[in-house]
Amino acid sequence: MTISIYNSLKQAKEPFAPQEAGKVKMYVCGPTVYDYIHIGNARPVIFFDVVRRYLEYAGYEVNYVSNFTDVDDKLIRKAEQLGTDVPHVAEKFIEAFYEDIESLGVRKATLNPRVMDHIPEIIDFIEGLVDKGYAYPSEGDVYFRTAKFEEYGKLSHQKIDELQFGIRIEIGERKEHQGDFVLWKGAKPGEIKWDSPWGPGRPGWHIECSAMARKYLGDTLDIHGGGHDLQFPHHECEVAQSESLTGKPLSNYWMHNGYIHINNEKMSKSLGNGITVQEIVKRVKPEAIRYFMLSTHYRSPLNFSDESIAQATNSVERIAICYANLQHRLAAEGMAGPVDDTLAGKLAQLADQFAAKMGDDFNTPDAITAMFELVSEANLYINRPEANVAGLKALIALMERFDSVLGLLPRQDDADSLAEEVEALILERTEARKSKNWTRADEIRDRLNEMNIVLEDTPQGIRWRRK
Repeated sequence: MTISIYNSLKQAKEPFAPQEAGKVKMYVCGPTVYDYIHIGNARPVIFFDVVRRYLEYAGYEVNYVSNFTDVDDKLIRKAEQLGTDVPHVAEKFIEAFYEDIESLGVRKATLNPRVMDHIPEIIDFIEGLVDKGYAYPSEGDVYFRTAKFEEYGKLSHQKIDELQFGIRIEIGERKEHQGDFVLWKGAKPGEIKWDSPWGPGRPGWHIECSAMARKYLGDTLDIHGGGHDLQFPHHECEVAQSESLTGKPLSNYWMHNGYIHINNEKMSKSLGNGITVQEIVKRVKPEAIRYFMLSTHYRSPLNFSDESIAQATNSVERIAICYANLQHRLAAEGMAGPVDDTLAGKLAQLADQFAAKMGDDFNTPDAITAMFELVSEANLYINRPEANVAGLKALIALMERFDSVLGLLPRQDDADSLAEEVEALILERTEARKSKNWTRADEIRDRLNEMNIVLEDTPQGIRWRRK
């Protein structure tokens, strides 16, 4: 399976070739754990989960590292608000993050390193930059000399003079140049701190990812990902400090996902229009949230609205009904024999189509189209007077294979639990009707209705599905 990736560094698609055959070193910037994640945070979480899934689908072994920023100005302020300390704030929201990604059907990363566990590695990294003349201490802080790294700006494709006022740090007299960014922050009274050669303090934002990525994935990554908002300054500064220290490319491929808007407005605290994952999963199926995120190409902006979520819900329902109908028909009956040539050819064509679209810079909207063409093919097959067991199994297997990447079917644990309860109620209702216990039969019907279960009579018996 060939894969091409749009490389933000080169501003072009390039054939993907990892440094080691069959293995991928992938780093994605994780959350600053001072609050619950919102749907804007959820987009890279879901998308890069799909990137990892597809790379594994294509046969790669993926070492997927995503960090937690667990010490930062935001955590210090949150700790003050809650009357606690930074480690307790971090622990609270890391636990919440894991709960949120599980609710979205996202697998944990291979490793989630935390800044507070890597202070020695960060200090060593900064010392190396100081020794090479790329960094300098100043009154307890340590700054990076951006002018010394001649390629500064190559990732965001801007000149340093255009960038220097946009860097997210305070401009003070302690810096040699306005564009220099902080690697180590001297501690203010009452702040969390660690000892260092430059006095007590804590790491700057950018150095954390560079140090942790290097420790677990080496000097050069295959893929570095994150939201478009991180391209500058965070990723630009990562490139500068990492490549200054090692003399090697930080990453061979850079991937950045687009923004999410809420009802055509930029999501922001000032507008008060942010929606947390905890809030949205209470009213929207997780697979519908995934569908919404994947129905637009990852590099394009995405607009969240009630209409778009309703469309996503209807779409995943169609996929779920088809899958349930395949399972029902397989359990009910089927002829022996191999998959017929026509169906086998169509399934092979769809598998190739899916791989071609996902291999083209992870084009999930077109991959979803391949899934719906499979649904159409399956619905035609289900409605045959006689269905071949091998054909049904082949359709189910390909749908599950596509879903191993997209994650749009109801999770099996939930489906199994619901199925057991519904099947038991249907059996009890059937027996009640046979014994003319209409009251009990009506009670069960009402209960199924409350569960959003629809019953359908088919030649193979009663079939049920979710509304």
